[in-house]
Amino acid sequence: MTAMDLSDERLRQRSGLRGYGASLLDRVRSGELGMIPVVIGLVVIWAVLQALNPIFLSSTNLVNLTMECVPVGIVALGIVCVLLVGQIDLSVGSISGLSAAIMAVLFVNESWPAWLAVVTAVAAGIGIGLLYSLVHNRVGIPSFVITLAGLLSFLGLQLKALGTSGSINLPYDSALVRFAQLWFVPAWLSYVVVVVAAAALFAVGYRHAGKRRTVGLSARSLRFLLARSGLMLAGLGFAVWYLNRTRGVGWMFVLFVGLALVLHYGLTSTRWGKSLYAVGGNVEAARRAGLNVNLVYTSAFVLCTTLAAVGGILAAARLAAANQSSGGGDVNLNAIAAAVIGGTSLFGGRGTAFAAVLGILVIQSISSGLTLLSLDSSYRFFVTGVVLLLAVGVDSLARRSRASHGRG
Repeated sequence: MTAMDLSDERLRQRSGLRGYGASLLDRVRSGELGMIPVVIGLVVIWAVLQALNPIFLSSTNLVNLTMECVPVGIVALGIVCVLLVGQIDLSVGSISGLSAAIMAVLFVNESWPAWLAVVTAVAAGIGIGLLYSLVHNRVGIPSFVITLAGLLSFLGLQLKALGTSGSINLPYDSALVRFAQLWFVPAWLSYVVVVVAAAALFAVGYRHAGKRRTVGLSARSLRFLLARSGLMLAGLGFAVWYLNRTRGVGWMFVLFVGLALVLHYGLTSTRWGKSLYAVGGNVEAARRAGLNVNLVYTSAFVLCTTLAAVGGILAAARLAAANQSSGGGDVNLNAIAAAVIGGTSLFGGRGTAFAAVLGILVIQSISSGLTLLSLDSSYRFFVTGVVLLLAVGVDSLARRSRASHGRG
């Protein structure tokens, strides 16, 4: 019996491994590329950098790479949210720097408990997001202008908060610094987490398939679900084993992956997530469908600035200091570039939480590889710019292909 959603012969899927490959090829031809370009790009970059320097894929360097990508990666998660609704935030670097400065002033200069200083700094990020959404929704100023003003204003507030010294060092023995530098998951626990993750993937897929079959829709087969979970178990198991050859998996990286999973669940399984995609795809259609567009914009701005604050605090903890360069330099560019390189569309309505994870891995891999080759930052900017241009070009071509195949 043919499932209800496949009654149209154009939507029918071929069976077997060959059929799955043919269906995948059809999706690529119609512009449904998913994560394919960034995964291929990451493999190519790793292969080239490993060929140029055998240390690049060593366990020690990969552990450093996973830890270094966390602060900007968390900021990029927020960028994904605002890009999904067709907006932009150019001030995430300044917000992260200001939050780091607030945390350092309260924790070190005012002797507040670390947790209270962190909560206050994150609350400042939430307040900035509410301010952005208020100005955007009530006054109608484009987010590009609002956040550009925020970039300058919050940089000024950051410098003011740090005072004449311009730098505040965090105690090395504080839990915040130890979390960002020294705390790693015990080896046995990391393997348990891998097994639980694979089991959870199977359970979620099995439950989802059951719900679809109940209402007469097509669903993944049991064999496919088992194979997918098995591949995840093998892949993650090998990665964890390799990282455990030296220091292992940092708790800060676990936090990053956990935030990405929570955001992925929110985007794919909640009404809020579907609203983000709807507004980004066609704001007027979403408004006429009854969605509270202003509330959707507010949630995206607040989530973006909140994650920027968290990223800034972790960057300060990683450095064990908050200074005038916190959040400066290329934080803005790398966070936006990571989201776009990972597959989030600048045109709104397309992207996933994992785009930030893959995108920041690409950028951090380039940075780490060129550092090992003793090349200065000029090469890093150039290569990252080329990769960004390629990512946007692929997105534009895929968008054109989807339109020609009637997929919008």
